[in-house]
Amino acid sequence: MSLKGRRPPKKTRIDVERQNHERVVFQMKCISNPKEIRRVEEFLKRINRTARLDDGTFYRLFVSSTEAVNNGIIHGNKSDPRKMVCISCTLNTDTIIVRVKDEGKGFDPASVPSPLEDQNLLKESGRGIFLIRSMMDRVNFKITESGTIIEMVIDLKRLK
Repeated sequence: MSLKGRRPPKKTRIDVERQNHERVVFQMKCISNPKEIRRVEEFLKRINRTARLDDGTFYRLFVSSTEAVNNGIIHGNKSDPRKMVCISCTLNTDTIIVRVKDEGKGFDPASVPSPLEDQNLLKESGRGIFLIRSMMDRVNFKITESGTIIEMVIDLKRLK
């Protein structure tokens, strides 16, 4: 997706697609500017008006999703406002699936050092993926030619 010659959207657009009574999909695109995190927060609050998650589950969704978007903006897209980060959230009866896609070159998730190792304790970066993996039930990364996709899953059956 190239935005050369196009202006980024001034207002974030949130698309909601109700596929049936058991599945709702929310989608949003944002430019690669760290200030867009505020819009992502509003996007997640809108999702929660439908999902009605308990505070702990919403906190997991909120922290993990904003970390993933922030990583996509800063590390994936290098804060290039011509590049977009796309977020989708699928609410199912038993799961919440969040996908965040950037337009970066990708990385090897296994090569990200643990922030718990002594030499990394004082580093300012490197905690996002650790937090995401700690808070979500499943996390998968897919590196494509057009960017990196992180898929994060909350298993609602575990909560019942």
